[in-house]
Amino acid sequence: MKHLLSCEFNFDTVCVELKFSDGTMIVIDTIAVENEVADNMYQRSELDYLIYNDPIAYADLILNGNPEAYLKAVTEYKPLD
Repeated sequence: MKHLLSCEFNFDTVCVELKFSDGTMIVIDTIAVENEVADNMYQRSELDYLIYNDPIAYADLILNGNPEAYLKAVTEYKPLD
């Protein structure tokens, strides 16, 4: 069984990288994910918060969760005055 050794956001590649004990690596292209699931700047902001502050939760959401449902539940829309 492989264990997660590290999970971090790489600013150079704009990807979240997961490294496992068996030598495998998963790379999540955050730009591609945002283009696919985020419809507006508020949703992109929610994803960016996870990327920078909790990359493990971001990776879990993308690989095992439902990002569209998550974004609908947590996004607050504030009109620009």
